[in-house]
Amino acid sequence: MHTLFRPAPPLLSLALVLGLVAPAKSHAATPGRSDFGDTGLMQIPTARMPPLGHAALTLSRTAPYRRYNLFFQPTNWLEAGFRYVEIENRQYLAADEDRNNLDKGLDFKLRLLEETRFRPQLAVGVRDLAGTGLFGAEYLVASKRWHDLDVTLGLGWGYLGNQSDFANPLGRVFDRFETRGGFQSGGDGGSVSVSRLFSGSTALFGGIEYQTPWEPLALQLEFEGNDYQQEPQRNDQVHDSRFNFGARLRLTDNIELQAGWERGNTAMLGVSFAANLATLSQAKRDPRPARLTTPPTEPDGDWQGLNRALKDNAGIRVHRLRQAGDEVTVEGEPIRYPSLAESELRAGRLLHNRLGREVETFRFRWQQRGMPLRESVHDRQALTDAVRSAAHRVDHRHGIYAHGALTPARGKVLFENNPRGLSYSLGPMLEQNFGGPDGYLYRISANLDAEYRSSENGWVSGSVAYGLADNLENYDYIADSDLPRVRTHIGDYLAETELGLTNLQYTHTARVADDWYAMGYGGVLETMYAGVGGEVLYRPFDSDLAIGLDLNWVRQRAFDQGFGLRDYSTWTGHLSGYWQTGIEDTLAKVSVGRYLAGDLGATFDLSREFASGVRLGGWATFTDAGSDYGEGSFDKGIYVSLPLNAFFVNSTRQRANIAWQPLTRDGGARLGRRFGLYGLTRERDMARYWEDYDAALP
Repeated sequence: MHTLFRPAPPLLSLALVLGLVAPAKSHAATPGRSDFGDTGLMQIPTARMPPLGHAALTLSRTAPYRRYNLFFQPTNWLEAGFRYVEIENRQYLAADEDRNNLDKGLDFKLRLLEETRFRPQLAVGVRDLAGTGLFGAEYLVASKRWHDLDVTLGLGWGYLGNQSDFANPLGRVFDRFETRGGFQSGGDGGSVSVSRLFSGSTALFGGIEYQTPWEPLALQLEFEGNDYQQEPQRNDQVHDSRFNFGARLRLTDNIELQAGWERGNTAMLGVSFAANLATLSQAKRDPRPARLTTPPTEPDGDWQGLNRALKDNAGIRVHRLRQAGDEVTVEGEPIRYPSLAESELRAGRLLHNRLGREVETFRFRWQQRGMPLRESVHDRQALTDAVRSAAHRVDHRHGIYAHGALTPARGKVLFENNPRGLSYSLGPMLEQNFGGPDGYLYRISANLDAEYRSSENGWVSGSVAYGLADNLENYDYIADSDLPRVRTHIGDYLAETELGLTNLQYTHTARVADDWYAMGYGGVLETMYAGVGGEVLYRPFDSDLAIGLDLNWVRQRAFDQGFGLRDYSTWTGHLSGYWQTGIEDTLAKVSVGRYLAGDLGATFDLSREFASGVRLGGWATFTDAGSDYGEGSFDKGIYVSLPLNAFFVNSTRQRANIAWQPLTRDGGARLGRRFGLYGLTRERDMARYWEDYDAALP
């Protein structure tokens, strides 16, 4: 749901982003953060990159600027992040004396060369690429380490080049690089001004960081390229020196303090919270796998006992057990272990101990919400040999047959579970937004979530949220847009009532043909909309490509989040393509269609899943709303999907989602569907099955 307030179900996930729980790399392996949030000294960037998967939230103040930065390292060679700059002596609107101006920006840094014994590390970067451009800058920078000294030297343009040490060297190649366009005054912001990149005058910048014998402390000296006489909004500052002095002190692996003296006259203070998303893990206290015993000559017939063991020890919700000759098939859903390989190997031990010796093959037919997704076939003897001795594991692994061509199940039904049942959970929910004109807005709620399974393929889901604490009285919609208010009423919804129904829908799924899946749903679909819809998905087994189509008719709900409806209704839907690129475990998704406000356009989504199971991604939406869109010009944001398995001592397949969206606007607004077929059919992809197999048999 892409709204002003993004649900982040467990508060533990917020603690991760603040760097309070996850182990990080050693001090020496993680470079410091600049005032702007990227890896750097104070005002200047360096060519350094943090470890893969690193995430950092940085807060700093150098009057009259307060900076709030969130940066990620999705690949070894790319650093990217959002930044907000609060300008303390400039008002958001002339008529409102209580709000400081808040500027937004998007940054990227690319590593061009890695450091060697004789060569420095080289990087190129852009600050404030997709914001208003008030602090826009580009740079080429090199860093080289000699023992405890890390030396940086670079060329800066824009905000980093205002000292104008010399003419732009690129101007000798193309005349357009000689002059740089001015700041955007007014306008909607959010656009990418390619013509300004690496243009205008150029300045040198550089610095040295000294790692002291006391490992937590590093000292910094830098020479910056900005003269502070061309500050945004005619906010020029007294500048007594180009040299800045500072220090950073690591309190823990995840928390660092920064302090400095900048411009020759101004103090800087900052703090960084960090975590590594790629290395999250937690020691487990799961039940030990069953020990292999001598199998009985004939099965004991205690199928209910086997069903309980498969659920408790192997994490399988069994739908049916079948036997056809010398083969036994387990039809079920994975409910505990993220790794299907672990569930299969655990289940194989249980089956061997209980089934008669005539059974030679174990089949695991995996389903999700009643949809058959894939099947794994294990030779019984090879599996038990692999469990007993590492010498047999290669033979077993090479003999596993996994496929997605699922013919109707055959054989005698030994056991069948009743699919009907009620489940529920109660937990905290944090809804938040930072970056709009109202500053940080939040609501903490108690969320009751329930589900009733009416059949293998059908279920009723519902959620009720009760607000416990918030500051929504600060919410005030201010925007210039002629689009229908399809999302910007969100503050009215959350402020209207303390108790709200956020979801109540019936959903039904089906596998309609080989590689084809379908889903229909209707009811209260999210906080702001009720309606009906459907989705179809074509997803070949273990293919890099998939394509889906969803179509929905929705009507806006009343502000009290009951069963009342407002007048606004619309059709919305998208044709979506998915591509597992094979590059850095990156998934590319493109969705083309009609959005809630009736605008037409496309959403581009790139995400990467780390070995830890964490998925990090970002999206951008462009529509035909044009000047009607209002502030921001296009929709964009970043998100993190966290496997709770990385935090809990007991294995779980549950996830929590956190998103950061700079602004909520009505253009490019999408329906917040609770379930999607691509996520439900995740096990159609073999993914890390073979790596998981090795981990399941240490």
